[in-house]
Amino acid sequence: MKLVTYTFQNKQDLGIYHNGNIWSLQGLNPSLPNNMRDFLNGGESFMAEAHKLNEVVLLGNANLTPVTEVAVKLEAPVPNPTSCRDGYAFRQHVAAARRNRKVPMIEEFDQYPIFYFTNHNAIQGPGEILCMPDHFNKLDFELEAAIVVGKKGRNIKAAEADAYIAGYMIMNDMSARTLQMEEMLLNLGPAKGKDFSTVIGPYFVTPDELEPYKVSAKPGHVGNSYDLSMKCWVNGVLVSEGSVGDMDWTFAEILERCAYGADILPGDVIGSGTVGTGCFLELNGTGLLNDPNFKPQWLQDGDVVEMEITGLGKLSNTIRAEKTDFSILKLKKM
Repeated sequence: MKLVTYTFQNKQDLGIYHNGNIWSLQGLNPSLPNNMRDFLNGGESFMAEAHKLNEVVLLGNANLTPVTEVAVKLEAPVPNPTSCRDGYAFRQHVAAARRNRKVPMIEEFDQYPIFYFTNHNAIQGPGEILCMPDHFNKLDFELEAAIVVGKKGRNIKAAEADAYIAGYMIMNDMSARTLQMEEMLLNLGPAKGKDFSTVIGPYFVTPDELEPYKVSAKPGHVGNSYDLSMKCWVNGVLVSEGSVGDMDWTFAEILERCAYGADILPGDVIGSGTVGTGCFLELNGTGLLNDPNFKPQWLQDGDVVEMEITGLGKLSNTIRAEKTDFSILKLKKM
């Protein structure tokens, strides 16, 4: 089942998506909510009813006229997540980034999964991404997958954590690299380099749809893994390619760490971290390592970023510059 949050005739709604058409979930069953937050808080009973309605839609028996995808504005599938974390699950990306900086692979990567909290109020869906002048100082995309938590849990073991995953989405963890690198010198992790935009979408896909792509987790790891092709184009040029199956740490293992001594809640969004080759920072570093004359590339005003993951759809965004010259980089005291 694919669920979307969309705006139609100035009203935001929650719907079932199929072949370019959208059926209002509340229109199909008035007892269901019209927003993702309340739907996920409704737990297994709401999800089971939605699956029944999805079957009705797939059989062509829905007693409701759908709206077409082109007639609506698709929003982030989970427009107001309770929180947003981003993991660090792809060893290839971490190793390449460290190699490019001429530092050894950090051994702790193979000991436990890590994550950071990002700004859950900066979640966006398909469409324009507005960026400030400082963001354009090495503006980057990051090609990722993400999960949505479907039920409350605490101190969950990885072996049982997949049962807490309600759905999967594409994630683009937008990054302003100059801001990020400056502030991380103070050892507090990403902040202003990340908190202006995290993009998810175009829809929320339930785990049953991904069963045909299931593969074994990496040796020594626990949890579901899926061989889903990941690709990113910038202005129509393919710049990144990988697979969700390349994750070394599974989402189940990341969830285990997230829920240790803390609650995970319905509506929490958790990203995988960047796939290998999945950002300009890595691609530029590799290019310069191999060729001193390599010309680095960063995102510019007007660029179109398109991400596609097998089974999860295609997420498209256009970079737009805010009409201002306000810079926090210029406010530095020295």
